[in-house]
Amino acid sequence: MGRLGIHSFVWTGGQTQEGLETALRKTAEHGYRTIEFAYLRPERFDLDRLATLARSLDVEIGVTMGLPLDKDVSSEDSSVVAGGKAMLADAVRAVRDIGGNKLGGILYSAHTKYNRQPTRRGWDNSVAAIAETAEVARSAGVDLVLEIVNRFETNLLNTTAQGLKFIAETGSDHVRLHLDTFHMNIEEANPAAAIRLAGDKLGYFHIGESNRGYLGDGVIDFDRMFDALLDIDYQRDIVFESFSTAVVDESLSLACAIWRDTWTENDPLAAHAKQYIELKLDEARRRRATNARP
Repeated sequence: MGRLGIHSFVWTGGQTQEGLETALRKTAEHGYRTIEFAYLRPERFDLDRLATLARSLDVEIGVTMGLPLDKDVSSEDSSVVAGGKAMLADAVRAVRDIGGNKLGGILYSAHTKYNRQPTRRGWDNSVAAIAETAEVARSAGVDLVLEIVNRFETNLLNTTAQGLKFIAETGSDHVRLHLDTFHMNIEEANPAAAIRLAGDKLGYFHIGESNRGYLGDGVIDFDRMFDALLDIDYQRDIVFESFSTAVVDESLSLACAIWRDTWTENDPLAAHAKQYIELKLDEARRRRATNARP
């Protein structure tokens, strides 16, 4: 595996420089080696300062985002698509400038519950936009990973199979999938099989429970997930993601439908998540060794 990380929204709503710096320190304090930030606007944050702090703590940075409707690259409106491509290019540069290694999330459409079916023209516009963004990311030394999310957060890519088809149509070898256990639990017929289907196209992996809270307090079969990650020899980052209105702001709570909090204290949540993920990885490795023993 790569590095084990945590989303900054466990620590902060991400609205201030102080909050982001605190998130970096808390991440390192709990033994995580990578952090995920939401879209960082250079005009609002001192990216050089964040990069220096991250290096001093040996914490790598990834960034995820979702496009707003007025920047939706799956739109049929060419001006909206152009605005989305510009926003994606700016985001890649921000990741580069903060010393980050990846840009992920819902990069191919708006982050919203759509009230319409996707169109072929919208799909093609999105494919072309991501292909173009992939070259910007390649030049910047930034990985580009597309998060596959549930039907209530996009109408375009809800399953691994759809994501693989989309990536193939970009014609780029610099685009990979970003899978998330929360979303797979809703959309995939067999999440472990979806991981195996992704194979070497899996570039980033989110661990999150079915109720967005403590790992193990929901219905996700993490044992089979970790077995599948070993089966594909997954060598990239795993990041824990969880949300509470005790930390994140109202806009994100609305976007992610956080109507009730499954936790209010982040330190015990973060400590438990690290222990849980490491335990499940160890158990998966032990199962594999036991099966191989003659």
